[in-house]
Amino acid sequence: MAQVPAATRTLRVLRYLASQPDPVPLEAIARACSLPRSSAYHLVTAMVAEGFVVHLADEHRYGLGVAAFEVGSGYARQAPLQRIARRPLAELVDRVQQSAHLAVLHGSDVLYVLEDRAPGRPPLVTDVGVRLPAQLTASGRAILAHLPPAQVRALYPSSAAFVQRHGTGPTSLSALRGLLTETRQRGYATETGEVTPGLSSVAAAVLDHNGFPLAGVAVTYAEGDADPASLAGDVRRTARLLSTRLGGRG
Repeated sequence: MAQVPAATRTLRVLRYLASQPDPVPLEAIARACSLPRSSAYHLVTAMVAEGFVVHLADEHRYGLGVAAFEVGSGYARQAPLQRIARRPLAELVDRVQQSAHLAVLHGSDVLYVLEDRAPGRPPLVTDVGVRLPAQLTASGRAILAHLPPAQVRALYPSSAAFVQRHGTGPTSLSALRGLLTETRQRGYATETGEVTPGLSSVAAAVLDHNGFPLAGVAVTYAEGDADPASLAGDVRRTARLLSTRLGGRG
């Protein structure tokens, strides 16, 4: 192991943490990555300082940090995801006759990377390149619902992290967790008037082979203009198709 570069050890730790459903103790990291305990400690401490690992001191465990998620999201923001998603998103719009978009997580925001607007529908703020608070959007909630609790906690460390647009939406970690639990149980995310008054959205997550969320597919419609449960079925089918094409869980 002494001949293996530090960069290789770092990547092994990141890959191991990414494969775990929950944060793990230092001993598990050292054992899985064939590291002496002291070396593992110094390595994860440096990674904590850079934001790639989060240390849950009260639990004596380590998990992936926000910086690691942003690196992973970088792949989703690049051309492969957009090329793969363009036709399925257009087909979704044709089926439901409502505007649809694809977003990825960027810190505690969602970044819109693809949009297909249906003719005659209301104008949207969710244009390509726009960032919005993830906890307020259906796309963001769909993604957050599939993140480990430790990652959600790292994204929202205090009440100051809960940005408001129109005085609605979760304002605390406990409120957000309740919302994400409902999202997982229902199988899709919703928002009503929290991004733009009078407009609602439904969304589902695109998942990789580990069940980790790569993006969110959403449809936005004028309140009262569509049945959200019916739209959710089409949105979920599109999300499953993209997951399968990206080598993830269909």
